[in-house]
Amino acid sequence: MQVKLFVGNLPWSVGDAELTQIFANHGDVQSARVISDRDTGRSRGFGFVEMETQDITALIQATDGHEVDGRNLRVNQAEDKEPGRRGSSSGGRGGFGGHRDRY
Repeated sequence: MQVKLFVGNLPWSVGDAELTQIFANHGDVQSARVISDRDTGRSRGFGFVEMETQDITALIQATDGHEVDGRNLRVNQAEDKEPGRRGSSSGGRGGFGGHRDRY
């Protein structure tokens, strides 16, 4: 079955190719992407891996806590992002700007 994993606590030195290699021993990796800051281009320390596996629990147990460059990875099944949601708790209104009706 196809699964999408969230991989956190990545060292800054890990790129897409290295992330693919970390998971290649555990199944057929379709994609591995380290998320980078859009302003600086530097890794944000987490990424996503999509791969084929028969047992997601065993896969997570085998990779969660795996040490890479002195850091222990955190691996969980990724949650689907809700459309239009960007980390704001304002119900999709964006959370920008002030309120004009303050006075």
